[in-house]
Amino acid sequence: MHQTFDAALEINLLHVNQDGANHNRQHFDNWGITCLNIMSSPGAGKTVLLEKTLAALQDKLQIAVIEGDMTTELDADRLRQYNVPVIAINTGRSCHLDSKMVAGGIHILEQQYNPQNIDLVLVENVGNLVCPAEFEVGEHGKVALLSVTEGEDKPLKYPVMFREANCLLITKIDLAPHLDIDIDRLIDNVRQINPKVTIISLSAKTGEGLEQWLNWIEKQIK
Repeated sequence: MHQTFDAALEINLLHVNQDGANHNRQHFDNWGITCLNIMSSPGAGKTVLLEKTLAALQDKLQIAVIEGDMTTELDADRLRQYNVPVIAINTGRSCHLDSKMVAGGIHILEQQYNPQNIDLVLVENVGNLVCPAEFEVGEHGKVALLSVTEGEDKPLKYPVMFREANCLLITKIDLAPHLDIDIDRLIDNVRQINPKVTIISLSAKTGEGLEQWLNWIEKQIK
């Protein structure tokens, strides 16, 4: 009986979250904004990737960031140095952003800025390979990061995130020669889960693959 109750509660939570995500997406659509949800485990390189992305695209696109962290605004402060709107959301003990939290961020964005002038909202989700993939936030696309330091088996062990992703970034590729990792095997494991996902290998440190990533983003803009 306990398991049945838990399953019913989870279904209700996801249903309510999905309604909220649809509402958020309607706001983005009305404003002509494309929203991408950036997800990964802690330390895969989301924030440094966003720094490189903001620096490269700030003359082409008006970008805002919704920055999720369990505590602190350390990452949000790093991104604010690029003079773009950054809305910080602390989730406390929650391991992911949900649609209600992002709705709060959208409300702040609407109050403090003119969303009609924004082309792209990047949501940096909380570092976690499980929960962020379960809770849509109203995004138009999901981007998963997997660093070469995490090994080839993560797509098989945490399939939901990799199945849901529209784009997979294999990060810290400059470290691959120093590690016991088989990139081809990693990609094969990803393709088993999601044959259609776009896969880009990149290094925020050397710039390898960054142009391909930026081109992918520009293709997603409405």
